[in-house]
Amino acid sequence: MIRFYLHEMIAERKFKTGKKVTLEMIAKETGVSKVTLSRINSQRGYNTTTDNIDKLCAYFGCSVAQLIEHVAGDEVE
Repeated sequence: MIRFYLHEMIAERKFKTGKKVTLEMIAKETGVSKVTLSRINSQRGYNTTTDNIDKLCAYFGCSVAQLIEHVAGDEVE
């Protein structure tokens, strides 16, 4: 299963900038819909496009490995 670290990336950005970061703000700046961001953030195993992953990596200035991780099914929390 693929695990997204979107929640952690948002928290890190808030900490670094000292400013609130919302899914709505990310959607506006990346072009990834708020619904998709919400699903990535909350649905276990959500499937999204590589285009969305690319946009999120560009927004957060991170690598794919910092945003997503493959975990075996029995390792999921």
